[in-house]
Amino acid sequence: MLKDLLNNAGLLIILAGVIVLGVSVFTKVQTNLHLSLSLGLIVGGLIAHIVINKLRD
Repeated sequence: MLKDLLNNAGLLIILAGVIVLGVSVFTKVQTNLHLSLSLGLIVGGLIAHIVINKLRD
């Protein structure tokens, strides 16, 4: 189970970034901190997903 969670860690990080972005849009509090945090999580999750899948294969 932990191995499956680690295989999907990149996707979970991307999901966290989307949630941060969604919360900042729906609460109408769009500061640079929230937007840059969500951008960092989404890009970092994408890179992590690529790296994890390259190492797994």
